[in-house]
Amino acid sequence: MGNAKLTKVFTSGSSQAVRIPKEYRLPPGTVVIRQVPGGVFIGQGDDAFAAMAEAVEGFDADFLADRQQGTPETRELW
Repeated sequence: MGNAKLTKVFTSGSSQAVRIPKEYRLPPGTVVIRQVPGGVFIGQGDDAFAAMAEAVEGFDADFLADRQQGTPETRELW
């Protein structure tokens, strides 16, 4: 997962919320959230998703297609 971290989703009233680890703390205000394949993307400002999309534009459709990945490990979630 690179520099990704696991966190928790919880219910607050009739909404869902995500605990953001302190290393990724955002300033108070509005964020952009978009559904992407496999999950959601949360970013600051209106251009956050555009910046992420631009960053991955250079990858070919077959990027890592020949990657040799081992069998997934079985882990206890919490």
